[in-house]
Amino acid sequence: MEQQLLEQNFLKRLSMIDWVYALLLCVGAVYAFRTYGMHMDVYEEAILLLSGPCFAYLGWRWKPIRPLMLALAILSLFAVSQYAGQIGLADQKFFLKYFLSSQSAILWMSTFFFLSTLFYWGGLLAKSDFGASVGSGLCWAAVVIGATGMLVRWYESYLINPDVGHIPVSNLYEVFILFALITALFYLYYEDIYGTRQLGAFVLLIISAAIGFLLWYTVSRGAAEIQPLVPALQSWWMKIHVPANFIGYGTFSLAAMVAWTYLLRTETNRALWIGLVATPSGLLAFAWSIVVVFNSNDGVISGMLKVTKILAVLEFLFVLTIVKRDMLCERLPSSDLIEDMMYKAISVGFIFFTIATILGALWAAEAWGGYWSWDPKETWALIVWLNYAAWLHMRLMKGLRGQIAAWWALVGLLVTTFAFLGVNMFLSGLHSYGTL
Repeated sequence: MEQQLLEQNFLKRLSMIDWVYALLLCVGAVYAFRTYGMHMDVYEEAILLLSGPCFAYLGWRWKPIRPLMLALAILSLFAVSQYAGQIGLADQKFFLKYFLSSQSAILWMSTFFFLSTLFYWGGLLAKSDFGASVGSGLCWAAVVIGATGMLVRWYESYLINPDVGHIPVSNLYEVFILFALITALFYLYYEDIYGTRQLGAFVLLIISAAIGFLLWYTVSRGAAEIQPLVPALQSWWMKIHVPANFIGYGTFSLAAMVAWTYLLRTETNRALWIGLVATPSGLLAFAWSIVVVFNSNDGVISGMLKVTKILAVLEFLFVLTIVKRDMLCERLPSSDLIEDMMYKAISVGFIFFTIATILGALWAAEAWGGYWSWDPKETWALIVWLNYAAWLHMRLMKGLRGQIAAWWALVGLLVTTFAFLGVNMFLSGLHSYGTL
């Protein structure tokens, strides 16, 4: 009854602008349905028609969604008009070539994320609200231009050939972009809700790492090229399974970076921190020695050198946080706020990851004739699910709090990373669509 009263009061507080925003979204959804409905099946029609009310409700609950939706509509529609139905104009029209074609927009997104990370760290180290504010603005710019790039890429795939056209969530290149956008958008939501920008320096590190991998993957593999879907992916299930899955991955990663700040604020055993930093270096040195001695493949050695450089940067940042721990702790928000953000991020991620797993099982039954086949990707998805189910159970039933919960969330990032990327690198199976 109390929840119903709160919802009624919420609806009464909505202004005329709120209702106009919702009406415009619904009108847009109906227009898209009338224009493109003949190319959709009943499930795709249902997704389209439900998107209007869903985004309207999100815009009511969190106001920044509304200018974001407006900016995406203006930029993507302008880009579509520039193409004039010809994919070849991407290298001829000024705005497409330098700003709004999918590859140009994604490069701008990458630049904004890197700059956002630098400004967040500058603001944190210099105790400057201005630096953090610029970092937040650059993060929003990255989300806007990156999401525009994804929408334009969707349109470009149909310009290449209607049979090639598909939602851009089908390979590693596309899902890394999706991961970065989802993680950033959730962080910006928590930044607004909690009223603090001090955690951006840490959360943007995981996003920048993903962007760094994306750029390497693009250059080394030509991954930005739009390819036709393999038969198993030619399904409407992909449109809902993959985004739900990456909401889980994104929020789990966000929670891990927040957990890092919690440990930085509360962990007093500096030797333990030094061990945490030294362990990856030792493991990499061991792996590197094996590669040099037993492998003469220049490509593998070159790849290891690049990994070494990336790890060296991360090691420097870890060491910096240890050396400057006392200074940083003064500028971080309270431990209670950090712990609450970590809990809420894992809770949201667990809900969506559960939905994604159920949707994946239904998709598998349609594509392969069985709900579960113990494919490596499925097995590791189950491990991720069990890990966070246990974390939430221990918190809600046993009152798990503090450093143990934070360490668990941080270690969970390793499990999530292997399920997301490690399976593609080291294992093969029915989900081997994005191998390295």
